[in-house]
Amino acid sequence: MNKKNVCIGALFVLITSCALAQKKDTLVSRIELDEVVVTDSKFALPKEKSGKVIVKITAKDLAKKLGQSLGTILSSVAGLEVNGNQSSAGKNLSSYIRGARNRQTLIIIDGIPVSDASGINLDYDLRLLPVDQVESIEIMKGAASTLYGTGAAAGVINIKLKKSAKKELSGNMYLNLGTQTIAEDKKTNLAEYNQGFSFGANQDKFNYYVGLNNTEVKGISEAKGVGFEDDKFSRVNSNVKLGFKPTRNLSLDFFINYDKIKNDFDAAAFTDNTYNYSDSEQFKLGFSPKYKYQNGELVLNSSANLIEREEFSFGGITNYKSRNINADVFNKYKINRDLFIVTGAQFQFHEMSIESQYTNIANELAKFNLVDPYLNWVYNSDFGFNLNAGGRLNIHSNYGNYIVYNINPSYNFKNLPLKIITSYGTAYITPSLYQLHDGYAGNLDLQPEENATIEAGFEIKLLKNKFNLSTVAFYREEENAIEYYSNPITYQASYFNANGNYNAKGIETSIALAISDQLNIKANYTFNEIDSKAINNTFPNIKANLYNPKHKVNVNLDYQISKRSFFGIDYQYLDKRDGFLGYPPVVNVLKAYQLINTSAKYELIKNRMTVFAAVSNVFNEDFVELEGYNTRGRNFKLGLNISL
Repeated sequence: MNKKNVCIGALFVLITSCALAQKKDTLVSRIELDEVVVTDSKFALPKEKSGKVIVKITAKDLAKKLGQSLGTILSSVAGLEVNGNQSSAGKNLSSYIRGARNRQTLIIIDGIPVSDASGINLDYDLRLLPVDQVESIEIMKGAASTLYGTGAAAGVINIKLKKSAKKELSGNMYLNLGTQTIAEDKKTNLAEYNQGFSFGANQDKFNYYVGLNNTEVKGISEAKGVGFEDDKFSRVNSNVKLGFKPTRNLSLDFFINYDKIKNDFDAAAFTDNTYNYSDSEQFKLGFSPKYKYQNGELVLNSSANLIEREEFSFGGITNYKSRNINADVFNKYKINRDLFIVTGAQFQFHEMSIESQYTNIANELAKFNLVDPYLNWVYNSDFGFNLNAGGRLNIHSNYGNYIVYNINPSYNFKNLPLKIITSYGTAYITPSLYQLHDGYAGNLDLQPEENATIEAGFEIKLLKNKFNLSTVAFYREEENAIEYYSNPITYQASYFNANGNYNAKGIETSIALAISDQLNIKANYTFNEIDSKAINNTFPNIKANLYNPKHKVNVNLDYQISKRSFFGIDYQYLDKRDGFLGYPPVVNVLKAYQLINTSAKYELIKNRMTVFAAVSNVFNEDFVELEGYNTRGRNFKLGLNISL
């Protein structure tokens, strides 16, 4: 038998035995339920009345993931893969929900969609955000364009940043240090430094929060090879929030963020480069007033976002500038006890410019805007039937009008611990400004991608909610998929709408079990299969599941040893995937791999001072995440957190 499997099994048995010995009356604690979700209606809704299986990562959950990056935490969710999270710190990240590409997953931060108008996929760079600034995360899968517009075709990652505590005055400081090595290295010198602080106050009518974070990482080359230089990564984040409540019903919230990352990167897979770098700065400010009245609530989420990037590659400097403006005003009106309606209108403006020795794109040319009115009904009956349905009219300055809609019925059985969920939704994704205007491969004739998703499943809660099981089957069909091709002989390249559909189907199953007050187990399994004539017609030798595993398993075990001490284990298995190099692509099958991460923490001073230790890739698995690029081996991290 594999020694690694024996060690894992022995460790599991040991922890389980300790928990059962400490508390004979097993299965007496309740799994802490995430009672309220907001993503599928934009307003707080009891989870049992939601027609979606929404995964919520709470502040308490994040406190158990000490030492892990945001990408690693998101990758533990069923149906979600963040490719690049196991690579060097500066490696760009790609988010795949149910096999969909970056541009089909919408990132929302504090209620506001975020994106980079100068990026190839009009997506958001998750490297900009440290997990230390995050309060909670909700992940909703399936077409969500009715509430959130273009880009929410496969799902939404809704991130809530930290804010002032409920205390009159609060503060926090942290420091953690770690190693950065690949599996082949034996060195254990410190190469990662994370530090930060925050403070805030919450009074009757006024609150504020200020947070500052800094990260410095070195030690690994991005590209795989012998003797390659280390590629550095640095990040600075500041987050300021101000809140004012002049009356009981009115609240005014302001925020301003500044984020800066700088990283080295290599020329290509298996190819080192000692000069390439990227320097990116983000400035974001917003205003979110809320007014509550007798039968409802009126909300405005507005922001302006500026991203400036400077990249040195191919012997020259390229300057990118992205500007985004978003204003989303929506109203919840409660018609009666069982029914409320959400009406709203969203305005989005995207603009970019690129300057280099190879191309110049002026912002007067590369811009578009959208004005989208929408309506959504939420009905929650007292006999178990729930319905969430709505529609949205997308009015695009380049592409005219486009209607999307969703219908999401569900049913809670009164005499059975069972909820049935179903949904059908449509979405569309407009081409990015880069895909339209890039001087090398841009195509002004590109048309939006069209998308439809159907899903059905169930949730079961047994043993007084100590055991939860959810299973969802989904099928997504996409037309006009935007692909990229570069001719290796003529060096001509283009983005184009491929012929044929891009289809994905699969099953997601999640289990949560409270064995005792001290011991909880969560696990999920994802089966995801992609069939794409759109890709096959262009590259006959490529399957559509590039870097998307057909099978994926996550298991998390949390053991609260005592009131002050905690120990956790995370296990992940990824099935074999297809990787590729070059154009036309040369396909290689990447072997399956499994990872074990552990963490432990102890409160030296109750509610004041905590120390933690974490080990990632415990068994030093040598695997390939991205063809031609390094992945991290066994690494260690130590940290200290002080609360005031």
